[in-house]
Amino acid sequence: MSMKPVTEDMLAAWSEKYAKSEARRVSELAFSKSEINAVSFSAKENFLMKQKFSVEVKTLPATNQERSGRCWLFAATNVLRERVAQKLELDNFELSQSYLAFWDKFERANLMLENIIATAALPTDDRNVQFILQTGVHDGGQWEMFANIVRKYGVVPKDNYSETYQSSHTQQLNAQLNRALKAEAVRLREMIAAGAAENEVQNEKNRTLGKVYAFLCTCYTEPPKTFDFTYVDKNRAYHTERNMTPLAFAEKYVGDLLEKSVSIINSPTSDKPYHKTFTVRYLGNIVGGKPVVHLNLPMDEFKDAVIRQLKDGKIVWFGSDVGKFGDREKGVWDDKSYDFEATTGLDLAISKENALGYWFSSMNHAMCLTGVDIVDGKPTKWKIENSWGGDKGEKGYYICSDSWFDEYVYQAAVEREYLGSLADCYPGEPKMMEAWDPMGTLAE
Repeated sequence: MSMKPVTEDMLAAWSEKYAKSEARRVSELAFSKSEINAVSFSAKENFLMKQKFSVEVKTLPATNQERSGRCWLFAATNVLRERVAQKLELDNFELSQSYLAFWDKFERANLMLENIIATAALPTDDRNVQFILQTGVHDGGQWEMFANIVRKYGVVPKDNYSETYQSSHTQQLNAQLNRALKAEAVRLREMIAAGAAENEVQNEKNRTLGKVYAFLCTCYTEPPKTFDFTYVDKNRAYHTERNMTPLAFAEKYVGDLLEKSVSIINSPTSDKPYHKTFTVRYLGNIVGGKPVVHLNLPMDEFKDAVIRQLKDGKIVWFGSDVGKFGDREKGVWDDKSYDFEATTGLDLAISKENALGYWFSSMNHAMCLTGVDIVDGKPTKWKIENSWGGDKGEKGYYICSDSWFDEYVYQAAVEREYLGSLADCYPGEPKMMEAWDPMGTLAE
């Protein structure tokens, strides 16, 4: 088909129609002094979004990722800390997100440079090379990437490796790191093009990795190799475990949780049949680590697994798109609390399948599910532990409607036992999706 321009007759007709529309006039008045979200808010529907749940796991106070994209690490460590706090009878406790972020950035720098080496024969405008360069190293991640870091480097309490300004304000840190990595990418590709030997290329890569390590130490301080774990329990009794290593701490307090947990997704797209597993090219953070593998489930089976884990007193890491139908002050995500079609006059309906396929929506934030309200055997709303501090929502705890969950929740990490017979679908060779697949987006 040939391209058609907008004509004067079209503009005249649309102008006349607009002038006759009372609804458009009312919206024009409202939009002139208010945000579209505020004007489109439906108080009647929102009344139902109250923090009362039939299934609720008692949890610790909300955490705060500050001005960083470490939500996936905060959510994951929140899952782990509940196990530690319950075992040691603690009123408050946090694991170090900075420790994990340090090693994630370091390992991801190595992975990026290895991918640059592996694709050195391709032109820089090749889509895979572009993806590697544009993605670089940043704050986002997924559950399995967290698990890979813990397997290799362990975890430490936040008291033993806390925040610095750079750890919680990462924009400039990331900018300098990615500039250095792209400059190194130029050098490596030029060396390979000139016929350099493999050991020469690796020596050059390692030279830059050494500088990356020193830069990250400057930003975070150097991660501890050993530490003393000191805590006071609910009975005010003082305890110290001396000279622990991060791996020993993980072995003692995390146990086999990471090996028992799997990633489930809900992606109702034709390229991902249900009850099959998928992975995404270049998705990961550690060379030699376990690949990111997703089991795709229909939403009813996805929810059933999550609910079984919640009923057993265990919170659930999950990833969603928090940019849709949200009220950050109230701490609510609910698609029925807004009527954007009425206020905008636009046709806005789009299915979850097409939202993914047309890049309208994908996972961009990770949190923890800590409760669900079940009425007549069906979930109606969900309780969420966020990592945006305690001054929003209900002391940092949020809520979403079940209809919002259906449309904008994409991933969760559940223990195999709560999948029941569906756990049998998980083994096997996963189908490889391209790097730009929506299920490869990172929560940040």
